[in-house]
Amino acid sequence: MRDVSFGQYYPANSFVHKCDPRTKLLFLIVYIVAVFLAKNFYALGACALVFLAVAAFSSVPIKSLLKSVKAVLFLLLFTAVLNLFFYNGGDVLWQWKFIKITDKAVYFTIFLAARLFLLVLSSALLTLTTTPIALTDGIESLLLPLKWMRFPVHELALIMSIALRFIPILTDETGRIMNAQKARGADFESGGLFKRVKAIIPILIPLLISAFRRADELGDAMDARCYSGSKVRTKYKKLKYGWRDLLGLLVLGALLAGMIMLRLHTPAVI
Repeated sequence: MRDVSFGQYYPANSFVHKCDPRTKLLFLIVYIVAVFLAKNFYALGACALVFLAVAAFSSVPIKSLLKSVKAVLFLLLFTAVLNLFFYNGGDVLWQWKFIKITDKAVYFTIFLAARLFLLVLSSALLTLTTTPIALTDGIESLLLPLKWMRFPVHELALIMSIALRFIPILTDETGRIMNAQKARGADFESGGLFKRVKAIIPILIPLLISAFRRADELGDAMDARCYSGSKVRTKYKKLKYGWRDLLGLLVLGALLAGMIMLRLHTPAVI
C-alpha cells in the first residue's frame, strides 16, 4: 500500500511544476470533460497523446504515475467485468447459460477501461506536480466569485487540500498497522476472499482511531497558530499567470475544440 502515490507531491523543477495551480486545475477539469466527450478510440487516443505530452513536460516518472492506479485498480477491474458480461448487442463470442460475451462488449469494455485509466492518471498528475498549499490557493482563487454569496470558499479549499494530503498519510498508517498485526500472527494473504475481508476488519478500528487522533492534533496545531479561517488573511506567495499558463490555456482550448470536432464528425466506438 506504500506504493500508492495518489495524493503525494513529487518535487521537480519542470515546466508543469512552474505553471499556476489555477491553470492546472482548469486543465484537469477541461481534460476530464474532453475524455467524456470522446466516443471512439480516435478521440481517446488524442486525449492519451495530450496526457503523454503533459507528463513528459512534468518530469514525473511513469512509475510514479502508474502507482496511482493501484488505489482504484479493483474499481477498474470490477467495472470492466460488469460491462464485459452484461453488455448487450453484437455477435456472441462466448456464452454459458445466461452469461455471454459479445464483440461489442469487448470493444466497449476496453474503451471504458482506457477512459477511467486516463481519468485516474490525469488526477494523479495534478497532485504529483502541485503542492497542497498551492492547490488550496488555486481552488480558493477559482471559487472566489462564490464569496459574494457568503460561501465559505477558503474553508472548502482547505478541507479539500487536507483530504488529499491525508490519503498518503492514512495509506502509510494502514501499512504500519498491517505490519504490526502480521508481527502478532495475523494473516492477510492466504485464504479466500471472505477470509481476507474478515482479516482486514481488525485494521479498521485502529485506523479510525489514528485518523481521529491526527485530525485532533491538526486542529490543535491550527488553533495554536491562531488560525481563524479567511478573515483578514494574507498570502506569502501571490498567484501570477505567466507565459507557461498562456500556452497551457491555448493547448486547453485546442483540446476542447478538437474533441468537439471529433465527436461531431466521427462514429461512436460501437
